[in-house]
Amino acid sequence: MALTLYVDTARWRAHQQSILQQFPGIVPVCKGNGYGFGHERLSDEAARFGSDILAVGTTYEAARIKDFFSGDLLVLTPFRLGEEPVPLPDRAIRSVSSVEGVRGLVGARVVVEVMSSMKRHGISEEDLPKLHAAIEDVRLEGFAIHLPLDRTDGSDAVQEVSAWMERLRNARLPLHTMFVSHLKSEELGRLQQQFPQTRFRARIGTRLWLGDHDATQYRGAVLDVTPVAKGERFGYRQQKTAGDGYLVVVAGGTSHGVGLEAPKALHGMMPRAKGVARAGLATMNRNLSPFVWAGKQRWFAEPPHMQVSILFVPGDVAPPQVGDELVAHLRNTTTQFDRLLDH
Repeated sequence: MALTLYVDTARWRAHQQSILQQFPGIVPVCKGNGYGFGHERLSDEAARFGSDILAVGTTYEAARIKDFFSGDLLVLTPFRLGEEPVPLPDRAIRSVSSVEGVRGLVGARVVVEVMSSMKRHGISEEDLPKLHAAIEDVRLEGFAIHLPLDRTDGSDAVQEVSAWMERLRNARLPLHTMFVSHLKSEELGRLQQQFPQTRFRARIGTRLWLGDHDATQYRGAVLDVTPVAKGERFGYRQQKTAGDGYLVVVAGGTSHGVGLEAPKALHGMMPRAKGVARAGLATMNRNLSPFVWAGKQRWFAEPPHMQVSILFVPGDVAPPQVGDELVAHLRNTTTQFDRLLDH
């Protein structure tokens, strides 16, 4: 009995193709847990649609993925002086966000990241004169800019990239390739028109692999169903049941990522109010599970265990049977499945 990721393969690949057509020269991203699909599967998919390059998060990921993908591997985490050396093939390309970093990678293939309005990491405009001499000792694959997802100040993404292109041009730095993130296809087209001598390559992960939500679905298998009466004790903590109903044991626990959730940025009063309500219920040990039965997400009876979760289904609802599968609304980037099934 397993937590299974079902993939409508034809639909999933059709979505990939639509993104590839919108973003010529795309750099597919495979980092973290492989967006819920795993490194090996995404490496196979990238090779299948003919990508010459795959972006990964860290050198440790690159060391694993090199055995699955034969093209270039772009490491997105910037090189830092003194970092633990990880043996990588020559087809690995390192991101660098400082002049010191460039100087520390003599002979290596590098992409230089510039500081964007994200303010996460990147080389500053003031450092461009020093960079001119430093890049003579590396194999420069291009520059990169990582843009924010939201622009609450009304600023324009194309303008931000264009401004950096002008800075790099004024510093007489080579502009043959610019790697970009979080641009729309029409924005990319505007930049390509504005700078025809530069090849713009969009690094895309979420939109490529997870852009069609209906192409994938998690389901947890029901392992046991036990009827309980109000006030009966159960579980690790021997709490009392709030009413008559059923304890449903379903595959999917903390080792799968069930019960783990990344913080969300809340915009507007309604989402904030819901967040406050959820927090209030949690203080009374009332937490909504991601598992759905009879059209509703069901409450955890107690916090999820390592490999299973125990749900409470009230007595006025017909319970699932052992072997049934419950749809689970899980975040792909924090979930580890037991098995993946193409259908």
